[in-house]
Amino acid sequence: MEKATLILEGGATRGVFTSGVLDYLMEKDLYMSHVIGVSAGSCNGVDYVSKQIGRTKDCMIYRDGEFDYYFGVRKFMKEKTIINMDLIFDKFPNEIYPFDYDTYFDSEIKAEWTVTNCETGKPEYMDSRDDKERLMKICRASCSMPLLSPVVKIGGTPYLDGGLADSVPLKRAMTYGNKKIVIILTKNKGYRKKLVTRGKRRFYERAYKKYPELVKTIVYRPFMYNSVMARIERLEEEGKIFVIRPEKRLISRLERNMEKLNEFYDHGYEQSERYYENLLKYLGK
Repeated sequence: MEKATLILEGGATRGVFTSGVLDYLMEKDLYMSHVIGVSAGSCNGVDYVSKQIGRTKDCMIYRDGEFDYYFGVRKFMKEKTIINMDLIFDKFPNEIYPFDYDTYFDSEIKAEWTVTNCETGKPEYMDSRDDKERLMKICRASCSMPLLSPVVKIGGTPYLDGGLADSVPLKRAMTYGNKKIVIILTKNKGYRKKLVTRGKRRFYERAYKKYPELVKTIVYRPFMYNSVMARIERLEEEGKIFVIRPEKRLISRLERNMEKLNEFYDHGYEQSERYYENLLKYLGK
């Protein structure tokens, strides 16, 4: 195991790129001592810690219409979620694509999965090494996109997508004390988020009137994201961190085209293979 920190950005179905990157690294038996994931990065991360090559891909790219986790508009109105979260975080890990809880709980890899506290608007970093239900609930909270998914309560506290408060937790990762940091991003170099419009802000204020601090976090998110991206690009140029990111055209955040999803997964695998030797040099191997 390499003494290094691995940061995994979210991005909904764009996270299939990260699946390809990690599958190649796992095939090479390259594991890092610390992992911190956000949203879809959390789903990828738990499968990295449990050493399950291909599992995240299977969960994200359903075959021949099987296990379609998208709800239609009518069901969305009833379930209050665009994605079948029960399927992804209950049936998948416990029945369809079994998650290796034993390997995960016994792993020496230190892991944290990022969630956003709806009451404070602040990020929190969680893990569980002895409670299956709590672990999947943390991952579910980390992936629960605002407006498209209901809040997830853990210990009575409401949480949503970790990317709202800390899209790429570089600052948190630096507290681990590792000299080497590897970041897997799901967006092209130079990508920046657009500011939240007044109309969208009012929409968020109506939807989350119980959580004013959350609304502030959502509105301020583009500033935070763009700032950390600028810092990442600067540190990358200085050789202080190692970044793997897509270089092809991005797919949609809620992509449903199986061909595009497979191509984006393959791109991640190919990028990992392409930069593997440079990554080893960076890690000092």
